Amino acid sequence: MVTDWKSLATGKRDAILKSIPEKWRLGKIPSVEEQKDVTGPYIQQFLDKKEIEITETDAVAIAEKVAAGSWSAVDVAQAFCHRAALAHQLVNCLHETFFDAAIADAKALDAYYAEHKKTKGPLHGVPVSLKDQFHVKDVETTMGYVGWIGTFEGKKGDSRHKTFESEMVRELRELGAVLYCKTSVPHTLMSGETVNNIIEYTWNPKNRYLCSGGSSGGEGALIGLKGSPVGFGTDIGGSIRIPAAFCGLYGIRPSAGRLPYEGMANSMDGQNSVLSVVGPLATTARSVRFLVKSILSQNPWLYDPGVVEMPWREDRYQAVWDRVNDSTGELTFGLMKTDGIVNPQPPVARAVSMVAKAVEKAGHKLIDWEPPSHAGGLATTFNTWSFDGGKDIHSAFALSGEPISQQIKMTYGTEPGPEKSATEIAKNNVAQRQWKKEWTDAWNGTASKTSTGQPIDCIIAPLAPYAAARPEKYKWYAYSAFVNGLDYTSVVVPVTYADKSKDTYEDGFKPMNENDQAAYEDYDAEIYDGAHVAVQLIGRRFQEEKMLAIAEYVGQILGKENI
Repeated sequence: MVTDWKSLATGKRDAILKSIPEKWRLGKIPSVEEQKDVTGPYIQQFLDKKEIEITETDAVAIAEKVAAGSWSAVDVAQAFCHRAALAHQLVNCLHETFFDAAIADAKALDAYYAEHKKTKGPLHGVPVSLKDQFHVKDVETTMGYVGWIGTFEGKKGDSRHKTFESEMVRELRELGAVLYCKTSVPHTLMSGETVNNIIEYTWNPKNRYLCSGGSSGGEGALIGLKGSPVGFGTDIGGSIRIPAAFCGLYGIRPSAGRLPYEGMANSMDGQNSVLSVVGPLATTARSVRFLVKSILSQNPWLYDPGVVEMPWREDRYQAVWDRVNDSTGELTFGLMKTDGIVNPQPPVARAVSMVAKAVEKAGHKLIDWEPPSHAGGLATTFNTWSFDGGKDIHSAFALSGEPISQQIKMTYGTEPGPEKSATEIAKNNVAQRQWKKEWTDAWNGTASKTSTGQPIDCIIAPLAPYAAARPEKYKWYAYSAFVNGLDYTSVVVPVTYADKSKDTYEDGFKPMNENDQAAYEDYDAEIYDGAHVAVQLIGRRFQEEKMLAIAEYVGQILGKENI
């Protein structure tokens, strides 16, 4: 068994590298001591001027350039395939490449454009990367499990292997997107760090001492290196927002049922108390909006029974801009500096303060937000991740006999535990519903503190206590996971960079408890120096249009529309 899993993993790892054309392969990869930051000028040295121009253009502008005939879909696809290949060699961010298929698709799009003098759809010629949960024809889906290699989700001989496609993949093709790679994930998906026995560890391109986040960590790293203009991840406890924050990107966690999840691989399939959701990450806020709006134009509720029939609501989006462009218009922000259990490390605390000061300076209202029963509500969320006692994930590991990473052992141990009974699950669901009602009442209660007489528009909060975690040190998920428990909408906004000259604990700082002590001890200003730092803006359920508008606006007043 040991020899088998190792040979399978090594073979798959080598196959990914061998899929990269010889002309794009790097001779020597510098150590982190030699080159901590591989973004910007470092990766640019391997690209020509036109490739740099294309790959450093956001998704919206790419679509405009291709639609105008200024760029061909083939030129765009080739540039991003090249940069994605470089990114993987530098930080281990890809599970699958299908560059030849992408170029063939791009040629077909160019032929369509030449014949019809118009684009196939709004995403015509836009490269889109996908987290390795999406099924794509002729491409394997391992989700980081060695035991899934050569199978359909661990099932040998299943006819769906390399023939089945996820619903959103079909929609992206209809929209004219060019699909070209699938990105790395932690095996099980249940970690804020991306690590598995196939590609090993996915590093943060801005600071390779740190992780890229998880579980959509490959997406974060790839887009952070501009090897993709926009990609899709999933989020059950922060898995879109964590990589977005750690890699200096915008990313949205929509409410469950807004975007199609049908036909995707997953862990703990059938656990419906806290649903995993799918959403885009991108270099600009407008690109995130562009992808959400495009997918909704495909009427996904007609094809995915889990999607709510809710088309893009332009009036909700525009209403925010009408308010901020009116001299008397005012947004009201709740400010959540800490969850009261683990304090954010100095870079994150400074980022939260920067956003608070920026919105106040822009003429908006700020009130302190203290969450109701934070600890109790978190418990109902975390409980859902182990309803089956870890049986699903341990069964996947057992397929090959591969070892479980330390990051996963923190939550699931080395063997399955007892499964929860129907009565226990029902009790947890009731407690969760009560907690959601407490939040609803608390949110409504803020109306008495605003000048408009309306509740707050959103909450400014840390996304994690860390700017980006060090290996095996991501231990506190409360800042991201409570949003999943409430099923609220949340958008990550990049703010600044960690600065060792500014980001230090105050003299006399005393941790509140053991978890806070661990976060305090894990911080090293020297190691973190230069890392991306972000916040999340949290809105209520199904407020995607409103929150995307607020995120765009906040990004503008911060001067970080494209960090």
